[in-house]
Formats: sequence, structure tokens, C-alpha cells
Amino acid sequence: MVKLLSIGGSDASGGAGIEADLKTFQEYGAFGVATLTAIVTMDPSRNWSHRVHSLEEDCVRDQLETAFAGVGVSAVKSGMLASVHAIECVAEYLERFAVAAYVFDPVMVCKGSGDALHRELNELMIQKLLPRATVVTPNLFETAQIADISVPRTVDEMKEGARLIHERGASHVFVKGGGRLPGCKHALDVFYDGKTFHLVEDELVQSGWNHGAGCTVSAAITAGLGRGLTAYDAILSAKRFVTTGLRHGFQVNQWVGTGNLSKWRDRFH
Repeated sequence: MVKLLSIGGSDASGGAGIEADLKTFQEYGAFGVATLTAIVTMDPSRNWSHRVHSLEEDCVRDQLETAFAGVGVSAVKSGMLASVHAIECVAEYLERFAVAAYVFDPVMVCKGSGDALHRELNELMIQKLLPRATVVTPNLFETAQIADISVPRTVDEMKEGARLIHERGASHVFVKGGGRLPGCKHALDVFYDGKTFHLVEDELVQSGWNHGAGCTVSAAITAGLGRGLTAYDAILSAKRFVTTGLRHGFQVNQWVGTGNLSKWRDRFH
């Protein structure tokens, strides 16, 4: 059984974060292990506003020790790292256990928010984690933060962002554009391996029930890497997986909806 670790925030609403990752690992026929760095709650009385509750260093470290030393994992993904100690602990364990397959999802903003969650932590994440990443999966906002450019609005600008991020140390860069580029009629992303750019396109699902899509795609890439796929093939598989889930998405409440991940079965078993 392939064992995979997700490090990040728990989403109390169930659609994103660790919850989405573990569902994704299950769909890929893998055994999921989790390390929580924070718990994200939503306030129904304040239009579903997000609140981030960071966990203490000892709690994060004990979970990492359980996962790495106690269970053993084939591939690792990190998502929300809401404190200095979380970032430093993750970097320490990636090095200590010589992790060969690591997906860095540089969560800097919650969906629906235009501001960085912890802007002061961005550079620390870039320094400590980006050079260790097999694949880094920034959205357009995060691409701008890491590459120190304006938010990309064209494919060429996405490519430039990917190139600059690769120069900062990541082995492979997957810039998630989705349907956010002006005039784009497909869900369009850019993959860069340091030599070649690949456009990754699929159907643009317009339902709006897409909470957790970014978490899900990075978790699916992690599962693909854990099963021995190349970075590019893992990304193609993840893209199909997420698109299928979004096509069958459903409304959770009056504020958000999410993809139905059980609608896609990749027969790895």
C-alpha cells in the first residue's frame, strides 16, 4: 500500500485542506497520513469569513515524527503553513528523511480573499521549501508573490512566472491558471520542467462549486508521484481527476460548493 502524507490546515467545512487531501489519496488507492498545522473555521454570521487557528510547535513536531518515523511515507504534500515553526519543522523533516517526492502547494490566500494570509511568512517558505520541491503548484496570486512579478494575465506571463520560480529552486513548476485568464474559455495551466513549457488544458467547469480544487490537484499530483508517475504524467492525471470532480460538484451551503471526488475512479488498485 502506498502511504502519503499531507501537511497543512484542517478545513472545518470539509471541502479543502487536509480533508480534501485525504479524500483524494483514498480515490487514488493510497493510505493517507495527516499532520495538521492549523485549523481553519468559517463564521456563518460573518458571511463565511475565515479564521485560522495555528497549532503549537510541539503538536506539529509530534505529528511529523509519527508520520515520518512511525509510519513511513512514499510522497509528501504541504499546504497551509501558518507559522514560522510549522515551516521550519517541515523543512527539517524533509531533509532528515531525504524525501524524494515532495509537492509544495504554497498556500498564501484563501479562496475568495484578495490578501495574503501571512505575507511575512512567504519569503521563509520560499527559502526553506521551494528548493526541496519536486513540484510546486502556485495559483496566479502565489506565482506573483514567489516570482516577484505582477499577477499573470496572459499565457506568456504565466510562463515567465514559472521560469522565475524554477530559477529559485523548484524542480518542476505547475502554474494554475484555471479559468482566471481574461478571455480564456478553458481551464488552462502551465507546466515547466526547466527546459520545456507545456500547456495543460481541460474543460472549464462554470458551476462555481470549486472550493478545495487547488488543494485537490496538488494532493492528486502527490498521489501520482507516490505511485511512480513522472511529474508531467502526475499532473495530467490530477487535472483529469479534478475536472471530473468539478463536473459533478455540489453546493455545500449558501456560500460554497465543492467537487464530488468519488465520481472519478482511477483503477490503481
